[in-house]
Amino acid sequence: MNIRKLSSLFTVFLLSLIIAISCTPNQQNSTPSNSTTSVNTAPVLVGFSAWPGWFPWQVSQEQKLFEANKVNVDLKWFDGYLDSINALRAGQLNANTQTLNDTISSVAAGSDQVIVLVNDNSTGNDKIIVREGINSIADLKGKKVAAEEGTVDHFLLLLGLKTAGLTQADIQFQPLETGAAAAAFVAGQVDAVGVFAPFTTKALSRSGSKELFSSKDFPGAIPDHLVVNRRLINERPQDVQALVNTWFTTLDFIKANPDKAYEIMAKRAGVSVSEYKAYDAGTKIFSIEDNLQAFSPGKDMKSLSYAAGEISKFLVEAGLTKQAPNLNQILDDRFVKAYAAKQKS
Repeated sequence: MNIRKLSSLFTVFLLSLIIAISCTPNQQNSTPSNSTTSVNTAPVLVGFSAWPGWFPWQVSQEQKLFEANKVNVDLKWFDGYLDSINALRAGQLNANTQTLNDTISSVAAGSDQVIVLVNDNSTGNDKIIVREGINSIADLKGKKVAAEEGTVDHFLLLLGLKTAGLTQADIQFQPLETGAAAAAFVAGQVDAVGVFAPFTTKALSRSGSKELFSSKDFPGAIPDHLVVNRRLINERPQDVQALVNTWFTTLDFIKANPDKAYEIMAKRAGVSVSEYKAYDAGTKIFSIEDNLQAFSPGKDMKSLSYAAGEISKFLVEAGLTKQAPNLNQILDDRFVKAYAAKQKS
């Protein structure tokens, strides 16, 4: 083979190599980023359900804020909150909106879940509502009380009973899905019900009904979160970061466009805009500053690590979990901190 022919073949080889390299997708950094997108283009499956602190995700979807933050999301609505919890446990979702106590229960059952964002704290939108004639927690003794078993309002009910020296054994507990529980109360089939907004509106439509106590009486006991499975963090940290970024972008949109945002959220909730606005006082939406404080160590319920320990102990004492889970890896603040750092730069 002469030198000229060898040189020509080498040139062809180099051109082919250059073309192949130029057509190869760029690999992404494995650390959280505010600007990169994940190599994995499969949608992130995110579940959410009826709660004022989670309706902003509907705004995220309709205003294309996920796309603006470079994450492909398949946002899945669940009529039943417990169904969304079960879907994350079963691996049918990558992420879900959940309370702290329900996440702890899932981890105790063997699910590897991580809290990466605080959406809000319930400050009155979880309520124990009673019929006429029941005027104190002590009056619940022997009464039929409905709530969705294992969920946050069941937890709230037990917290309230404990203050009066009562346990679940002292009432006739009726385990019903939240919507069905509200309907049963309105129909006069039970004496009291534990429900969250917007189901509180339906329950309070019963003549003579009233709020007995609510989450405002137990500050910090019911924080609500974006929870992801650990696999998503390990394999697609950019997408987790983008989800967190989207939350704060959405809050900015709501602040700048309140009328449009309330219209979207009220429609998803199935209530009027005026009814939806009434939920505002019962839910404290968490800003980036609130998140940073919540993820910091502390000695009261404002600190997630402290609250997780207290709630874990309570769940075991109440028989809602058989044993306390390892809480060392249940919280991951790196994505919130990365967003905060980006805002300062």
